Amino acid sequence: MSAPGTIFRPDLLAGKVALVTGGGTGIGLGIASCLVAAGATVAIASRKPEHLKVAAEELRAGGGKVSTVETNVREPEAVARMVERVAQEHGRLDILVNNAAGNFYAPSATLTPNAWRAVVETDLYGTFYCCQAAHPVMKAQGGGRIVSISMTLHYRGWPLMAHATAAKAGVDALTRTLAVEWAPDRITVNAVAPGPIPTEGVKKAFTPPGAAAASVPAMDDYAARSIPMGRWGAPEDIGHMVTYLASPAGDWITGAIFVVDGGSWLTPCS
Repeated sequence: MSAPGTIFRPDLLAGKVALVTGGGTGIGLGIASCLVAAGATVAIASRKPEHLKVAAEELRAGGGKVSTVETNVREPEAVARMVERVAQEHGRLDILVNNAAGNFYAPSATLTPNAWRAVVETDLYGTFYCCQAAHPVMKAQGGGRIVSISMTLHYRGWPLMAHATAAKAGVDALTRTLAVEWAPDRITVNAVAPGPIPTEGVKKAFTPPGAAAASVPAMDDYAARSIPMGRWGAPEDIGHMVTYLASPAGDWITGAIFVVDGGSWLTPCS
């Protein structure tokens, strides 16, 4: 993971506590890195403790204030315990980033009920459970920021991704509804829709069955042809947008879905 750079002041989020689900790898780790660089205390959550250990060591090596919590966002009781633990350990919860997700290619005609549930329950149910658990904590302290990580594939339909596109479309709808419902509680609710970011997890999940992972030159050629900005995204590209929304600059932004994809969803499928 590359360093997040110095785009924001190092004390921009000083005194704020953030919780990032799926924060042990990929985009989640990039988001956590950016929030730490802006001065926030960050709790990273994952259902895989081995990911948390490595990620926490990496973030702390740069001087970050980081804690870890193991949880499965598909289980509402586990989510409630996660939020309670973070709030008790750090005294508050200012920023919730719903990043935990599970995606893979699967033909819709043969998609099993278990496969459907695995993705929808992680991406959509998990996002709702986390929002619902964070709400009373944020309301009691006078407000907070919720940012959910969506996607762009459901904007035009994407073969073999019915489960993920349906779930993320639900995340977008949930974002707008909670934004209106919780505005009186001074809680902003927004989403960020990343474009192509070739993390190791994404490359594994999005390689069609039986296909070999693309070589680096082939991937770079694809980016040059298919992404108007001419490059793949990086986890920190998403982290910077999340940091912006968590900062005072996001005070009057709610119910929005921000596409961060180098213009790729506007181009024909390749």
